[in-house]
This record gives sequence, structure tokens and C-alpha cells, in this order.
Amino acid sequence: MTFRQTLKTTIGLALCLGLAACGSGSGSSDGNASPGGKSYHRPETAGTNYDKSSIWDVFGPNKSDQTVQVNRYIWAATLDVLSFLPVQSVDPFTGVIVTGYGNPPGGGQAYRATVHIKDPALEARSLNVALQTRNGPVSATTARAVEDAILARARQLRIGDSKL
Repeated sequence: MTFRQTLKTTIGLALCLGLAACGSGSGSSDGNASPGGKSYHRPETAGTNYDKSSIWDVFGPNKSDQTVQVNRYIWAATLDVLSFLPVQSVDPFTGVIVTGYGNPPGGGQAYRATVHIKDPALEARSLNVALQTRNGPVSATTARAVEDAILARARQLRIGDSKL
């Protein structure tokens, strides 16, 4: 046997084993099989990886993990407080706002920010602000002051909504 024939045989065997692993498991003894041999899922397993239909669904991203709820008041307050910065990208699914460099009103120093809203609660732990100048990161007190301004504005927006 030549090397090329051995390689073809090995690849063919690997493909056959891979396809066999994707079988339907009709011989299960958990009571989910019908007389025709088809396997049905119990309602309590809905939403798990058992309901994937192909190999690409199993190894692809989980659709339920892609939706992260962010606090809408913190989101709006962030865009409001940092309105002097040009927005480069926003991702409401992960709660990330990235801005470009901009000068605050009355200031000479250019800043840029990356904001991560990681929780739907209107609390300080839900917000993470990273500020940077052209010379490097800003002090922790400056970043904390911006976080406090965003949270104060978010509370104002929430109070304004409750009066409607």
C-alpha cells in the first residue's frame, strides 16, 4: 500500500466514524423512543443542546447565550453623559460602547472611553468605564467620577419615567 492509499483509507475511516457518532440513538432505553424507533425529547430537555439538528448547530454559538440584558437607563445615560465623544461601535447584546477621542466641553485634554454594562440592575456593579487619553489611561478617580455621573443621570432618567 502506498502512502496516498493509506491516507485516503484513514480519512475515509475517520469520516465514517464521525458520521456514526452523529446517529439518532434510536435504541435508547429512557422511554423517549416511539414504536417506529424515532426519539422524542421530553419537555424538560427543551432548550438544551439535545435539540440541535446538525453538527454545525452543536459547535456553533448558543443562541440563548447571545442575549445579555443591559439596563436601559444606564445605556441611555452613558450615551448622554459621553455625548461629546464620537461613538465608534455599540453592541447592545453584550453591553459594550466604544468611543473615539473627543474633548469634553471646556476641556483641552482628549479622552476616549470603553463602557461595559454587564447587568440589568441599576447599580454601580453593573457599570465599568475605562477612560484613556492619548498618553495612556486616566486615574481611577477620574474614571470613578465619570461612572458616578453616568449613574446619577441614569437615576434621573428612571425617576423621570416613573412620573409618567
